[in-house]
This record gives sequence, C-alpha cells and structure tokens, in this order.
Amino acid sequence: MTQQLPKTPATDTETVSGAARGAATGAEPALTGVRNFRDVGGLQAADGRRVRPGKLFRSGHLAHTTDQDAAFLATLGLHTIFDFRNSDDIKLEGPDVELPGVRNVNMPLSDPAHGADFWHTVRDGDLTALRDALGDGKGAQRMVTAYRQLILDRTAQHSRMLELLAEEPAVPALLHCAAGKDRAGTSMAIILLALGVDRAAIEADYLESNAAHRRYKVQRGDGATGAAIDPEIMQLLSPLFEARLEYLTAAFDTIEERWGSVDRYLSEGLGCTEERRARLRELLLTDD
Repeated sequence: MTQQLPKTPATDTETVSGAARGAATGAEPALTGVRNFRDVGGLQAADGRRVRPGKLFRSGHLAHTTDQDAAFLATLGLHTIFDFRNSDDIKLEGPDVELPGVRNVNMPLSDPAHGADFWHTVRDGDLTALRDALGDGKGAQRMVTAYRQLILDRTAQHSRMLELLAEEPAVPALLHCAAGKDRAGTSMAIILLALGVDRAAIEADYLESNAAHRRYKVQRGDGATGAAIDPEIMQLLSPLFEARLEYLTAAFDTIEERWGSVDRYLSEGLGCTEERRARLRELLLTDD
C-alpha cells in the first residue's frame, strides 16, 4: 500500500505536540552545553506501535558538552552518533565530544563552500547587508530552498543513514547538526517516515525545537548574543533559527513532487527496501 503525505490540519499540531512531550520516559535532562536534546520515543506509527524510547535521540552539536552532560550521555548506551555538520561548522564550534564505545559518523549534509559569503554576512554583516540578504521574505525563502535541496541532493547520505541504522548494533543512536533543527530535523523526519509515523506527529516533534531552552544561541562575530544583539538584526535572522512548519512542508512537498509517494521515495530515492524498513521497525518500534 502506497504511503501518502496527507495534508495536516493546523489544529492537529498542538494536540500531537502535547502527546509527544508526554510520551517521554522520565524528566527531560537539564543539559548545560547541549541544546535541543530529546528522545523521540513514544511517537505513534501507523500500525499502532510506537517509537521505542531510548533508541532515537536528536540534539544540537556536542562540541560544548560539559563533563556532567557527557556523564548523562554515557548512560544512554549510545552506539552511533550521526553528525551532519560540515567542516566549516566543525571548525567554528569544535568537534563532538568522544564517548567511550560510541561510533561517531560525520555525514555532512551541506557543502561548506555553498553560501559561505551568505553565512559570513549572517555572522559579521552590518544591518544594511542583512536587510539586503534576508529582508522582504528572502530569509524564509532561503530556508524553504534549503529543505528542498536536503531532499533532492542528499539522497546518498540519507540512504546510507538508513542502511547504518538497520545494522546491528547501530542503535541507540543520536542525530545532530549545529542547532539540531534543519539537517537533523529533516533526517529524523525521514527515519520516522520509514517507520510509518504520522506526519502530524513528525511535525509536532520538529516544532519542539522552538522551545526557549532548545533554541540555538545566536552569536554574532563581535561576540554579541541574546539581548545584546540589535532587535532588528534578530528579527532579520529569525527565519534562519526558527523551526517553521513551512520549511518541513517544503521537504514533504518535494517528496511528493519528485517521487509521488513516501514509499517510492524510500525505495527508489533512498534504496530502502521493504526488508530494511521491516528491520528498522523491528529495532525502533514497540507494542508497549
């Protein structure tokens, strides 16, 4: 049966968001150096099963992990960390913390040469330059284009990700990029689609990245952050650092436009066979 991507009524998102938060086992950890961390366990799949808690995690980068953070991460029994940052990201923020017994897989989902001048403007540009680059909806449109490209241009990487996750022992696994929102968010959405998770639940989990304690800490080239940044600059930058439903919708729409259905995207675009999907469901779903 072909899996489609149904349009989601706006009212569903708030309802599922509360369910996603309530599905977590235990209190959410208060990590100091890691932003946007969460377990996606509890999200319901189409066959009535749920994503198994303690198997799939997502976060922002791990470069600023404190000793206390590392001690918590060590309790998760992680086997694999997928780092979707490119070389420029890693140069800026630093490499991931190394955890004993964990395989770190660096799988860049963006080219450091692509848009280098743009990101220099974001970090160091003056107000006029930022207005030119991001004003009049250009910031949001850039993000929509980026999400489309993540689907169209990164099929090899996403195929390899699903292949690795189906291997033993690859899970528990943690996925992250810089903010844990765009590259990690799209990649997690693909995994959840392969598991048959409802689109509304995927969207709700994606939007959790907007919680104040999860937001990426924007820092300008002069060291300014938070309230020290000009409010107009923050307003111009906001499309880049917010999780907006229109961005993830662009990814879903691209799947439909290019492949016609999720099943064809997974099988033809990503080479994810039904056998592999069954293996992923076996590893990552539970009847409990």
